[in-house]
Amino acid sequence: MSRSKLVTWTRYVTLTISQERKFVRPRHTDMTATPPHPLHQDCAKVSQVFARIGEKWSMLVVMLLRDGPRRFNDIKRNTGGISQQMLTRTLRGLERDGMLTRTIFPTSPPQVEYRLTELGRSMSEPVLAFGLWVREHLAEVETARGRFDQRTKSERGLEAAE
Repeated sequence: MSRSKLVTWTRYVTLTISQERKFVRPRHTDMTATPPHPLHQDCAKVSQVFARIGEKWSMLVVMLLRDGPRRFNDIKRNTGGISQQMLTRTLRGLERDGMLTRTIFPTSPPQVEYRLTELGRSMSEPVLAFGLWVREHLAEVETARGRFDQRTKSERGLEAAE
């Protein structure tokens, strides 16, 4: 039983389309692609946490709070150069991610204190290790940057001469 009908695809092309149905048995059923790695399923979520931890100010705030609770202005004074708005965003983000708690004391004016949670304290360990790694390898990084800058400066000079 073969039925066909004319279908106008565009105003210039008219095709005959068969409505005949056939059962097709697949010939190749072996999987050639490897299954996705289990860690890739949460990649977007992991990236969000890395983005928070990797922020310049987040690392500094976490390291300051390792020594104990601090008030907003104390954190601001000891981070050097952070704006009030950026510090507020950083503290809210860390609070949202469960890294710190914010306690408001009923005084006049109200006092606000920030303290690392257990989750924040556990995260501070790799942050500290990373900071130590950076200090240990800073000279190597600066040397590599200097070589790169010199090379790209030379390449730009050659391109300008051409």
